[in-house]
Amino acid sequence: MFEFTLSDQQLLIQQTIRDFAENEIRPVVMKYDESQEFPMEIFKKLGEMGFMGILVPEEYGGSGLGYIEYALIVEELSKVDPSVSLSLAAHNGLCTNHILLFGNESQKKKYLPDLAAGKKIGTWCLTEAVSGSDAGSLLTTAEKKGGKYYINGSKTFVTHGTVGEISVIMAKTDKEKTKKNISAFIAEKNYPGYIIGKKENKLGCRASDTAQLSFEDLEVPAENLLGEEGEGFHNALTILEGGRISIGAMALGISEGAYEASVKYSKERVQFKKTLSEFQATQFKLADMKTAIEASRLLVFRSAWLKDQGQSINLAASQAKLFASEAAVKITEQAIQIHGGYGFIKEFPVEKFYRDVKLTTIGEGTSEIQRMVISRSILESL
Repeated sequence: MFEFTLSDQQLLIQQTIRDFAENEIRPVVMKYDESQEFPMEIFKKLGEMGFMGILVPEEYGGSGLGYIEYALIVEELSKVDPSVSLSLAAHNGLCTNHILLFGNESQKKKYLPDLAAGKKIGTWCLTEAVSGSDAGSLLTTAEKKGGKYYINGSKTFVTHGTVGEISVIMAKTDKEKTKKNISAFIAEKNYPGYIIGKKENKLGCRASDTAQLSFEDLEVPAENLLGEEGEGFHNALTILEGGRISIGAMALGISEGAYEASVKYSKERVQFKKTLSEFQATQFKLADMKTAIEASRLLVFRSAWLKDQGQSINLAASQAKLFASEAAVKITEQAIQIHGGYGFIKEFPVEKFYRDVKLTTIGEGTSEIQRMVISRSILESL
């Protein structure tokens, strides 16, 4: 049975990352948001603290923690800057985790230590201009010639596209097959044919680097095939399941950040000789926000607990992400409303939360995809 009680170690991790976010990140949040610069120094420090290899076993240089700790870290970072939490989640949960779960011993020893230490940033390349939710229809190809695979194609919305040094790339290895025709490969930024394209100018999470990548006869050694040939897409779906926990945690953190800012503002702002917190209209907004936050917390950490127990999270992770992300959109909207005109000003944190939050309903599978997963699970169980 799921029990929502944190251990002393988990409480220490929570407090450590909370202090780091307040002291190291909050003072520079808007600096990086305005410049859209990837905060490399922050990630170097996170690496030194062991938070760039959260799920990686100690034998490969990681912290050897579980998904509950992972969700706690993402949540606390999101309260302050969702850009940092998004990048940390993409690095830990996508690229690094794909190598951890499906790499062979040689690949793990070669790539995981630098990723876990934050010495190198990871990217994960699945989405293309023609294939978003329908990821299986990707067009990038990989052809084996001698001791190498030659990859041709392009990827879009690549987190860490300009700063990442180690990439996991999904490409078709058999054009004739309709299923099991996609494989995964590990590529390094300096491989011939690896081309960095346009960096995207985004609505939110602007300090989290997003760019296009192109591959023109990208030379990848045959030993960098990640997992079995033809199993790349199936393995990617497993990676995305875990990723939904982190996006749910990100949405939860954003909701908490917006809520806490709203409570503070409502106690300070005076109108008609009363603070906003004395008006029932404000009180009801805060009540709804807090209730949705606690419901999101239970769903997110239940899915993290199930993952740590080795149980299926297909349904639980989709429910957590769907509810937490859509609740977060509503909560940040209400936070803007409580702030009134000041909520539209960049000096107040709710403005940024409002821009950042929408990504949580899109990344790691849109809300529509989550509803498909959930409804399929319901109907198949009847």
